[in-house]
Order: sequence, then C-alpha cells, then structure tokens
Amino acid sequence: MMPSVLIVDDDDQLRQLLRATMEQAGYQVREGRTGREGLLSYRSKPADVVIMDILMPDQDGLEAIMELRKEFPDAKIIAITGGAVKMNVPDFLDVAKLMGAQRSLYKPFSMTEVVAAVEAEVKGEPGEAGKPAG
Repeated sequence: MMPSVLIVDDDDQLRQLLRATMEQAGYQVREGRTGREGLLSYRSKPADVVIMDILMPDQDGLEAIMELRKEFPDAKIIAITGGAVKMNVPDFLDVAKLMGAQRSLYKPFSMTEVVAAVEAEVKGEPGEAGKPAG
C-alpha cells in the first residue's frame, strides 16, 4: 500500500502543487485548508506524514500540531511557513518543533526538499528536532 500524506495549508495553489508532487512521488494524498480540517481528516484516517502550514485562518498550525501530538503522539509532522520571515516575529518553525514537529521548511522551498523530508519521515529517519521536552 502507498504511504499517505495529509497536506494542510490555506494556500490553494501551494496545496495543489504539493498534492501533484507527492502523488507523482507515489503517495496517497489528502488535503485540508485549515488546522481544524486537517485534524478532522487525520482523526478519520491517520496519514503516514502530515505537512502542516503554521499561519492559517480558523485554527493555526501550531494549535493543530499541539492537538495532533496530544491525541496521536506518534504522528509524523513537517511544519511549513513563510510567515516568520515576513512578519519579523519569533520563529514559528522553532515553536512548531518544540510542540512536536519533527521537521520544518521555510517557504519558498523546492519540491525536492519536500519529497526528501516526507521520505525521511516515512523511513523513520531522525528529524531535525529532538523529542519535545517533558
């Protein structure tokens, strides 16, 4: 069976590009436009890897990562954002790692980087982030 990826991002164009890229790489893909949609989708059918945007309306990615981690401690999460660079605020990806994301990517990233990160998670390779404290 093909490994599955859940892509959660409010940017329709990026989500479609990620879907096409991941399907071409041999993954089953599901999508969510908000953190809440992503959580509902994961609860109904867990994915092998979640690609979670941080800055989204309705429920942001940090909240969604916290909830996913609480309900599904073994969920494999890759956090993505372009927001911290634009907003000159604390690094959201560092916070995402503290909350349980194993890997992170800044937008814009290459599709090669995304596929490599997902493949590493599927294979169980150690992520950039260590285990969250506590």
